[in-house]
Amino acid sequence: MIEIQNVRKSFGSLEVLKGIDLTVHMGEVVTIIGGSGSGKSTLLTCINGLEPIASGRIVVDGIGVHGKGTNLDALRSKIGIVFQQWNAFPHDTVLENVMLAPRKVLGLADKLTVYPTRLSGGQQQRMAIARALAMAPAYMLFDEATSALDPMLVGEVLDTLRMLASQGMTMICVTHEMKFAREVSDRVAFFHRAVMAAIAPPDALFGAPREPETRAFLATAY
Repeated sequence: MIEIQNVRKSFGSLEVLKGIDLTVHMGEVVTIIGGSGSGKSTLLTCINGLEPIASGRIVVDGIGVHGKGTNLDALRSKIGIVFQQWNAFPHDTVLENVMLAPRKVLGLADKLTVYPTRLSGGQQQRMAIARALAMAPAYMLFDEATSALDPMLVGEVLDTLRMLASQGMTMICVTHEMKFAREVSDRVAFFHRAVMAAIAPPDALFGAPREPETRAFLATAY
């Protein structure tokens, strides 16, 4: 379980997370939607311990991510994270990037000895997902995994995320893909101006949003 308790985070005078509370249970898929600068991506980097927090607490499997004495390397072995940019090591082959994990390489079996520069953007992003899965993590965090892709390549990466969801992987996905969020999520959280303005099952959030901010965002997001 991932527990986020009253988390606040600032960059200088700009507060980007204003008291976020969220619990994600094993096997659950939570997607986070919202406008740019609403704090979505920052939350993921705080969960993974890549960013410190100003106050509050993030707990993963009973371990405080930002606690004194926490072994972040050991904790991160439980939490795979995939960013907008795939950040492959260009001088290593796909096989070397993935490091021969005891996991299926996501549709890249014929590319194992190829260098990343010879892959399409969608293939490179799937390689990044496979690399994160190489740790056999309990949780996966996806930070707008399709936003850097040509629209023609988005589908193949979303299919990979759908496959992981169908296999019971616990995931938190920041996304601008509303159809994907509605289809795959157990719950959808809407972030607005550094707060979580709404969280609900997808049919409720998309079908009958209560908050005016949520309705205004969805009116422009489709």
